Amino acid sequence: MADLSARVQPGSLAGRGMQQRHALELILARLSRPELLAKAGRAERRVLAFAREAAELAKTLPEGPRARLRALVGEGLTGHATLVPLFHLVRTAALLRARGFEVRFDGLLHDASYDLLITRDGAVAEVVCETVSAEEGRSLHKGDWAQLVDLVNPELQTWLAAHPGRYILKMTLPEGVTDQTKLSELHTRITTMLAAEKRQDSCADAVLKLDPLILAGAQAASDPQRALPARLREVFGVEAHLAVTADPSSGSVFVMAARAGRENEISLAVKRRAAAAATSRFTGERPGIVAVFLDDLEAAEWNALRDTLKLEVVIRRFLTEPAAKLVVALSCTTRQEFFALGEFAPEGELRFRNPGHPAAKSAGLKPAISSN
Repeated sequence: MADLSARVQPGSLAGRGMQQRHALELILARLSRPELLAKAGRAERRVLAFAREAAELAKTLPEGPRARLRALVGEGLTGHATLVPLFHLVRTAALLRARGFEVRFDGLLHDASYDLLITRDGAVAEVVCETVSAEEGRSLHKGDWAQLVDLVNPELQTWLAAHPGRYILKMTLPEGVTDQTKLSELHTRITTMLAAEKRQDSCADAVLKLDPLILAGAQAASDPQRALPARLREVFGVEAHLAVTADPSSGSVFVMAARAGRENEISLAVKRRAAAAATSRFTGERPGIVAVFLDDLEAAEWNALRDTLKLEVVIRRFLTEPAAKLVVALSCTTRQEFFALGEFAPEGELRFRNPGHPAAKSAGLKPAISSN
């Protein structure tokens, strides 16, 4: 917590992103105070329930497996890592127990390559729990975007005070931002363009265009930093990166909207991780289930993946490929399901059964739950 506090700059976009990523750890730290524990909300109570399950699990483990569990906790509290992988493991086990399976933590108990061994009515399956960051499927990472906004924002506020009005800077970044050098170069290009009062700056790496901001229904908003984002999201879609800078004294607004040169490949990132797990973590002696936690994903992006069936199409295709020959089913869940926020997936996850696997029916697994 001390490390997080030192790294989070108040009011910065990167700081808000870090708070979102470490929401689980922040909740646990906050609820360590008895006066706040009694006021815990629904999401906080869910976190506590899984924390208690982890603690109860630790009590049942011999010293060696308990040391492995402690190591998972330590890894989750180091640097950019989080406790999500550990809580995903605990939550997956709880879901399977609720569906009538007996669950054994073979990864902890025997240092097995898979995580869980589940049995029910004579059927047995191995389960691997994988945590995949949505950043793996983005050409322009949200973390890089946040850094860029924080670099530009102080100069932008000065520029906006000298140029009252409503503006939108549209950016198309064909190759995204892949390192700190490109991030600095893009920052320089934006500030140079604004200082020269240019309307457009184009090259192979980026196309920048400054236009008046004209959005029906948003022009008369009294609080643009609250009213504009939803309207901008409607216009630019879930994949766009957006930032709003406002000068309340003059009513001036400056919006930055960026898109990568190609669509996000979040579904393919899930497939790649599932394929790697399917070919390396199962023993081959029993059917396998891949349980994926898709992290660093906004609710609108998750809803879009489900509504457009993008994830479903990719996963169903994967289940027909040789890499999935040991996979009897694949499930996918996000923080929406973990915290029970908004429109989360039914039964706490999307589940896809491999109809070509001979054990799919005998394992007692339900057919795939599609997003339509």
